[in-house]
Amino acid sequence: MHQSMEGTENSYVTNFDPEIYAILQKLLKNGRTILGEHWVGLYLHGSLAYGDFKPQSSDIDFLILTKDHLSEDIFQTVKEMHRRLFISKLPWSQKLEGAYMPAAQLRRHDSNHPAVAWLGVDGHFARERLGSDWVLQRWILREKGVIIDGPPLRDMIDRVSPNDLREAVRSSLREWWSPPFPSPERFEGQEYRAYTVLTMCRSLYVLEHGRIASKPEAARWAIGQLPDWKKLIQEALDGPDGHSAGSLEGVFDFIGYTLQKAEINT
Repeated sequence: MHQSMEGTENSYVTNFDPEIYAILQKLLKNGRTILGEHWVGLYLHGSLAYGDFKPQSSDIDFLILTKDHLSEDIFQTVKEMHRRLFISKLPWSQKLEGAYMPAAQLRRHDSNHPAVAWLGVDGHFARERLGSDWVLQRWILREKGVIIDGPPLRDMIDRVSPNDLREAVRSSLREWWSPPFPSPERFEGQEYRAYTVLTMCRSLYVLEHGRIASKPEAARWAIGQLPDWKKLIQEALDGPDGHSAGSLEGVFDFIGYTLQKAEINT
């Protein structure tokens, strides 16, 4: 069954902030127009799928499924569409992040899969290989993904086992969170420190439970399980606006603790 945001009965979608709803409609309309017969569907994952979206810090994580990889002509047309959308400064136009992926490639993660078209929140659009974190994203899409337009995802994605999730977390920690850190200046910002702490909480939760929780849910669990880190985690959970998100030393120590629990040598 094909579902669409247009005239949808999905109350969660229609209850989005009107400005988020508007940017999704624009992405849907533009994407379908450009891709034509190559279009399969538009889906949301991340915090919008979990219902813990925070306007001050969250991105709009999307996936557009296609029938095949984008030709160079279509790639350039999509790139120009996103450039215009980014500079339009419409609300949320600079918070979009997502991939254009052939539906067949979604079924299971393979590090040898060809690169897919990828939009970063900075407006950069390029062909990128998806990392091991996409094992986690596939679980989220299968179990929690929001259909904006297109067929249901559950039968399009193989089940992701608890051990697959645990190994994906370990790989992601190695790739992204093992020192030396790329762009260490990012940690100077309170928002990035909060994001880091919550990401570590979710990593620890997956290692313990073999399933993914939202970052706030994982943080609340970690507060109960890790009394030595309670203050740091609570500060990150409260959010950086008007609060400290933890000292730089404390954040780095918590990354080290998480790597140790994941049995990753640094």
